[in-house]
Amino acid sequence: MIVQACINGARPTDYHPRLPLTPEAIARDAAAVVAAGAAELHFHPRAADGKERLIAVDETIDAVRRTCPGSLVGVSTGAWIEGDELRTLEAIRQWSVLPDYASVNLSESNAPAVMTLLREKGIGIEVGLASVADAERYIRLEAHERVLRILIELDNEQELQAARDVAKGIVDTLQRANVQRPILMHGFDATVWPFLQLAKEQRYSTRVGLEDGKLLPDGAIAANNAELVAAAVAIFRAQG
Repeated sequence: MIVQACINGARPTDYHPRLPLTPEAIARDAAAVVAAGAAELHFHPRAADGKERLIAVDETIDAVRRTCPGSLVGVSTGAWIEGDELRTLEAIRQWSVLPDYASVNLSESNAPAVMTLLREKGIGIEVGLASVADAERYIRLEAHERVLRILIELDNEQELQAARDVAKGIVDTLQRANVQRPILMHGFDATVWPFLQLAKEQRYSTRVGLEDGKLLPDGAIAANNAELVAAAVAIFRAQG
C-alpha cells in the first residue's frame, strides 16, 4: 500500500495557483510531496506553452530525478496529449530519459501498441481501467500480467455509489480471471477522499494530488500538492 502523488495531470493552468507546469516547478513539487510522504510520483510533462506534450518527458524527468533521486517516476501516455496514434508512438520512441513506468488507458484504441512499445523500451506499465469493459479487454490481452500494476480510475463518475459499483465490477472481473497484479485505486474530484478510504480498506495503493482534486478532506482548498499528500498519508497511517 503506497500513496502516489499525481501533481498536475491535464488540469488547465487556472485550476489552482500552485499547479506545477514547467519542469522546474514540477521538480520542486516532486521534492515537496516526497518529503510529505509520497512513495511515487506521477505527472504530465508540459511544453513551454503549458500544454501537455510527450516530447517534454526527457527534460521533465531529468529535472525531477535531480530533486528526487531514487523516487519512482511515472508519466501519462494519454491519447489526447498528442491527439494522433502515430505521433504518440513516435514521441515515446524518442524518449531517452526514461520514466520508471507509464500509464496506459485501456479505453484507448491504441493501448496495446503503446504497451508493446513501453515493454520494448523497458518501461513499466500502469494499466488504467475505467470500466468493466476495460477490465475485460485487459484480461484478453496477450501477456496481460506483464504490467507493474493495475490502476482503477473512475474520472467520469462523480456519484459515489455508482463509482463504487463500477469499481467493484472491475475488481470482480479481475478476480474471476485470477489476475494477480497489484492495484492502485483512486477517485477524482468528488470521489477523491471516499475512494482513498476505500483503497485503505481494501489494502490497495492510492494516489492524490492536483490531477485528481484540490480539496482537502474537510472541504478546504489545499495550499499545494504537498498538503494533499500529507493528508492522504495521515489517513493511510491512521489505525482502523
